[in-house]
Amino acid sequence: CMAAANLLEQHGISVTVADARFCKPLDGELINKLVQEHEVLITVEEGSIGGFSAHISHFLSLNGLLDGNLKWRPMVLPDRYIDHGAQSDQIEEAGLSPKHIAGT
Repeated sequence: CMAAANLLEQHGISVTVADARFCKPLDGELINKLVQEHEVLITVEEGSIGGFSAHISHFLSLNGLLDGNLKWRPMVLPDRYIDHGAQSDQIEEAGLSPKHIAGT
């Protein structure tokens, strides 16, 4: 995520990278702060559907945070087999590389 942030900042786009550290209990205060301060919220996880991003989605919808102008994009591993290989190759194939994150 830091590499993606650096790519974006090279193009004059200021970003915040927040480390959620854990999925439960969800840090609602941090999420609310990020939503108030940013137009776009992107979650990135090396997990599949039903993980951290699903918890964020639930929190955002229950608190009416998707009712406004927020653009939220969850980035997770695709729900398919990824070939064995170097982690960097797998991240690239999964669409979670810095260039993919920055392109979102």
